[in-house]
Amino acid sequence: MSPPLVLGCLWVLAAAVTAMLPMRRQMVPGLTLLIVAPVLLVWIGLVHGWLWLAIGLFAFLSMFRNPLLYFLRRALGRPARLPKELEK
Repeated sequence: MSPPLVLGCLWVLAAAVTAMLPMRRQMVPGLTLLIVAPVLLVWIGLVHGWLWLAIGLFAFLSMFRNPLLYFLRRALGRPARLPKELEK
């Protein structure tokens, strides 16, 4: 098995563990996964082709849709609400 696929599997396991954490404890590992994912997806795409890149990108966007929408709204200057668990 190729190194990008092994790291991709480890990324998925780390994402599953992160999802099981309480909402307040998900921020740091979640942001780390969010930053690492594009690099890993490009690496998988370079080694295995654009089809696997597209499949991985679809899965990534599905898993991180809410954080990505939050950052998009902030970037466009639109109101973006945090989840109730994170509001103080």
